[in-house]
Amino acid sequence: MASRLVDQFGAQNAAGATASALAAGIRALILDGRLTVGERLPSERALAAELRRSRSTATRVYSLLERDGYVTRLHGGSTRVSLPHTDRGEESSEDDDAIDLSIASMNSTPGLYDATVRSLPRLASLRGSSGYSVQGVPELREAIAQRFTQRGVDTSADEIIVTSGALAAVSLVLATIGRRGHRAVVEQPTFPHALDALRRHDYRMLPTPVDTDGWDVRHLTELLLQRRPEIAYLIPDFHNPTGATLRDEERSRLAATARSVGTRLIADETTIDLDIDRGWTPRPVAAFDPGVITVGSLSKIAWGGLRVGWIRADRSLIARLLAVRPSFELGTALLEQCIAIELLAEMPALLTHARSRLRAGRAAVAAGLAQIPGLRMPHVDGGLSVWADLGAPVSTGLSLAARERGLILPPGPRFSTGGVLERRLRIPITYEPERTAEAMERLRVAWNDVHAGRSPRSDESQHPVVV
Repeated sequence: MASRLVDQFGAQNAAGATASALAAGIRALILDGRLTVGERLPSERALAAELRRSRSTATRVYSLLERDGYVTRLHGGSTRVSLPHTDRGEESSEDDDAIDLSIASMNSTPGLYDATVRSLPRLASLRGSSGYSVQGVPELREAIAQRFTQRGVDTSADEIIVTSGALAAVSLVLATIGRRGHRAVVEQPTFPHALDALRRHDYRMLPTPVDTDGWDVRHLTELLLQRRPEIAYLIPDFHNPTGATLRDEERSRLAATARSVGTRLIADETTIDLDIDRGWTPRPVAAFDPGVITVGSLSKIAWGGLRVGWIRADRSLIARLLAVRPSFELGTALLEQCIAIELLAEMPALLTHARSRLRAGRAAVAAGLAQIPGLRMPHVDGGLSVWADLGAPVSTGLSLAARERGLILPPGPRFSTGGVLERRLRIPITYEPERTAEAMERLRVAWNDVHAGRSPRSDESQHPVVV
């Protein structure tokens, strides 16, 4: 069985690579958070055997990483992940001016302040309660349920749990229904933090491909039929990072197949409202099977700092989730729930603002990428990002070169289960056009560095967040 390092790196990426290139690839895993600080790495002998390289190459790889502060080694003992020690007072202005495209999220909607002010009387009315809200404020659950009903899925407030964001919702579901070693189907690529959550709960992941033109539904259905996984985690609307949308007939087929083999579908609808010009609206996956677990949030449409998400599930699962949740947290902050009630009442304004921002961001990315020969931008009609085609497996190298130019941009493998997708790069369309234009110029310079054979420095700082 491969070590986590080699599983993340991908043995195929080691073929023919120099020790310096191997060290750069492992450094990228550390900077992206795929390898965690303090994690034990394989011994030199084990690493050489897994990568099918010489012992001297493995020794050289670890020596380069140790020199730059990315691993610590004990003589005759273990090798563990670390980070370079930096003096914050001596960091350059270039670091302060870095553009972080690992976060695909817009700033707050203009109506957030007014919604907060309007929420205060409602918050004041709750002062006589305990302040704990394990399932969520009834009025907010009713508003969320009403949105599901309007979209074609009859839902009541007691089929809703309010959570502290969609990722918290996913983690609660995994902790409740999962067991160590259970199988989970995941899209490849997919939301990296969902992969992290699945790993943390010891799921065995079964990847199924998704590209900008959609899912390989035949592969996915055969995977369900042959492997009978316990769960399947999908992002059916404006998929992160490809932007694809699963069609109604495909949703129906997948729901029926999953139901027949006993697989629980988890539909992540975090990006469902990020429509620019798709021109059609699919039915929710839960409309095809009431047993589907749906998670969502207000983070992408209102503000990432507003930690309000939800779970929609059948009542029997809701009861199990409520029994488990107190071991994680005792509910979602009441102020944020009160604000969410106000925001849900003005969804048309939120959607209009988001559409305008995303359209401008998409245009800015397109203009920037047009100046980079060989890099292809597929069409996206909504969502968070462009899943760009680099034309060659250079994503990790480009990501490292971009860091040297003050641009934080996670490589394609960050969105995969095993070090693949080196031809791809996720570029957010969520930033202001002026900031995006500057980011694309830095990417152009980094692209030229890579194609000119200039190698990145080894003094990058830590930026592990990808959303």
